[in-house]
Amino acid sequence: MKRIFKSLLVLVTVALTMIACMPEEDMFDETLLLGKWKTGTLYYRYDDDYTGATWNTADDVTEAEAQPFEWTLVEAELTQIHIKEMGGRVPKVYTVTELTPTTLKYRDDLTNKLEVFTKVEE
Repeated sequence: MKRIFKSLLVLVTVALTMIACMPEEDMFDETLLLGKWKTGTLYYRYDDDYTGATWNTADDVTEAEAQPFEWTLVEAELTQIHIKEMGGRVPKVYTVTELTPTTLKYRDDLTNKLEVFTKVEE
């Protein structure tokens, strides 16, 4: 009986150790995403109604002329559905690697390129 108890105790200990060592899924607070972000001349604005806009001042495009999109953030997956002027919707999916009140970093799942944005104070 002692042997069975010791074996059971070892199994429970090993199971708890394995669970404790498993990586947690990256989860980010979507409220930190709200606002304007900038990298170079490229801007993104995330609104609290899950819409947003993007524009590039290098192309002489202002925020008023920005391309609209809808967004979701589930765990680390940021999805933007860009709404085209002539109709149509283009999905873009990114993996967020860092999201703080001042920094947004994500990897483009298509090109594997890391983008780094800084929060723009209004």
